[in-house]
Amino acid sequence: QVQLVESGGGLVQAGGSLRLSCAASGRTFSNYAMGWFRQAPGKEREFVAAINWSGGSTFYADSVKGRFTISRDNAKNTMYLRMNSLKPEDTALYYCASGPAARTMDVAGRTYDYWGQGTQVTVSS
Repeated sequence: QVQLVESGGGLVQAGGSLRLSCAASGRTFSNYAMGWFRQAPGKEREFVAAINWSGGSTFYADSVKGRFTISRDNAKNTMYLRMNSLKPEDTALYYCASGPAARTMDVAGRTYDYWGQGTQVTVSS
């Protein structure tokens, strides 16, 4: 069974940092691109960042560029999102996603087959 499980969310003050993790199981995710998306209440899902299978290529939304860093450890089947200089507008439910057809520049998420349940990030002002 394919499973993506996010962790690391929480409540943090503006300017603070968090590191999210996405643990993958049930497939050889080391062969797949992976991505982070987020959804705030009342808003549509938004692309955050993506990374190719080897970790050698990354792609970020303009809103997080320079503040967030995506990485992966294929030996652990885990992807990470380091979030620095957090802002209240970063508050959202953060999802990880992957799949055999996933494309790092797919900001709509249409090529991602597998999604986690999400981890909540709340940034207070």
